[in-house]
Amino acid sequence: MDYLKSFIMMEKRKGDFMKLAFISDIHGNAIALDAVLEDIQNKGVEETIVLGDIAYRGPEPKRSIELVRKHSTQIIKGNADEWVVRGVEKGEVPDKALALMQKEADWTKNQLSEEDINFLNDLDTELIIKAGNKKIHAFHATPNSLFDVVNPNDSNEKLLAELTQKEKADVYLYGHIHQAYSRVIIGKRIINLGSVGLPFDGIPEASYVLVEVSNNSLQTSHVRVPYSIEKAIQMYDEVDYPNKEMMKEIVRNGEIS
Repeated sequence: MDYLKSFIMMEKRKGDFMKLAFISDIHGNAIALDAVLEDIQNKGVEETIVLGDIAYRGPEPKRSIELVRKHSTQIIKGNADEWVVRGVEKGEVPDKALALMQKEADWTKNQLSEEDINFLNDLDTELIIKAGNKKIHAFHATPNSLFDVVNPNDSNEKLLAELTQKEKADVYLYGHIHQAYSRVIIGKRIINLGSVGLPFDGIPEASYVLVEVSNNSLQTSHVRVPYSIEKAIQMYDEVDYPNKEMMKEIVRNGEIS
């Protein structure tokens, strides 16, 4: 399947001020998403952009989709959104995890309406934002794949080859790996958002990126938002989520043990 669809374009006039929030990897943790959306509102953010993985692996997939659709201006697809639509296929995850992850995808899909599934299926996979003379290229994993992994400790050469070759931009934003970081390589700013619902960097708080553009200057910052982790963990029990013990530990610790 060709995962790349048409670009979404969002233009601002030269000289305008913009405050943008980029969020990703909610994974059905609507309680964490509630906290992030409240923080975004308190900061006076004008545009909220979602870089995929909305529903799968959390206890509240439907409410997560509803919140995203209500509060976001642009939304693109992640690999987990694709899994909800058509299931997890062999070769996409370790063989020993395949059956359980397929069960989780089936459970998630059963919580959603046909409209929800069609919404996920129809999402685009890349986003370009132009503001003044600045250009942002945003995607879930890489510009060419929903599944490829680019890690914070990969070489400069790999980051440039995997993330920056398709479009010339000032800033490249992505999700997928659940590890918030920022690097500048030969003038290109590469930023991972971290995860709203399932951070893997050892900080059990929701993560997103704030981008502020004024005239032709651009500033970025990671924002960490505390939320009621115990309430989120309780939700896994209330809905009797498959694989709930593992997922509860990830939420509690902010990392995979």
